[in-house]
Amino acid sequence: MTYTIAMTNMKGGVGKTTLSVNLAACLAKYHQKRVLLVDLDTQISATLSLMPPADFARLRNDKRTLRHLIQSAITSDPKLPQVVPDAIHKYVCQLKGFDLLPGDIDLYDEFLVSQMLHKTALQKQETDFEHVWNVFEKNLIQKVLVPIANDYDLILLDCAPGYNLITRSALLASRFYLIPARPEPLSLIGIQLLERRINKLKEMHKTDLTQVDLDLLGIAFSLSGNILTSRYYGQVMKRLNEDFSEAKLFKTRIPSDVNVSKAIDSFSPVVLTNPGTAGSKAFVMLAQEVLQKLSTLTRSQALEKKMSLSSLN
Repeated sequence: MTYTIAMTNMKGGVGKTTLSVNLAACLAKYHQKRVLLVDLDTQISATLSLMPPADFARLRNDKRTLRHLIQSAITSDPKLPQVVPDAIHKYVCQLKGFDLLPGDIDLYDEFLVSQMLHKTALQKQETDFEHVWNVFEKNLIQKVLVPIANDYDLILLDCAPGYNLITRSALLASRFYLIPARPEPLSLIGIQLLERRINKLKEMHKTDLTQVDLDLLGIAFSLSGNILTSRYYGQVMKRLNEDFSEAKLFKTRIPSDVNVSKAIDSFSPVVLTNPGTAGSKAFVMLAQEVLQKLSTLTRSQALEKKMSLSSLN
């Protein structure tokens, strides 16, 4: 089974990319998982955390970034299944099992999307444009992932802050989503806004026959500065405990660690460059917790499905 997890938050600056990069590396290094990290943020922070700008420029010139795959998905290019594997940057940081699908500073052309949707509506004589949009939104990122999904145990989608087309499509292509956050008031607002929009997204794509299978894996906190002594910390954590069950809050907290930032200079995750630091040890613990949650949720869902089938019989 391949687990696809969208790493997302409405708010930026919460440590999302740092968590995504180090979590992917931990899963590959310490658990021998085959992991693909997909950079869906036009800031391309994940990509530039793992390769020098000159290497990225070469990949972009060779059309081996996500931009060209998304463009092919938009136009329903029949060659897409063949070009997706070629775009993947394998053995990131020479670590077996850790692959990257590089992002791009410009992921799609809005005019091209509008043109394609208009053409589709005319061809199908579709008067319900919302339906045309929903089908496109649901399938966009899924088309890119399908050709290579069986090659990995986990696919982590590093989404951009906010709630754009690519993020919504990434959520619809995922089985779970993980919210990186900081225990601060504005971060709490970002979580609340995201939850409302995801609920609305699931409702929009629900049909009479199917529900959208997208569940919150958990909220993972990165700490910064003297946040633990801040008067806001206790208030925010109290509110989160009221809004979410204990099972939805990761116990592991990622501490403030300058080595995490320094690792970017070597284009490698801190768990590989400096595994003995506090930040690295926390990422290792978080990876273990992620796998435990996935195992627990999978067993629970399988049991629920079995009970549901039994009741029908």
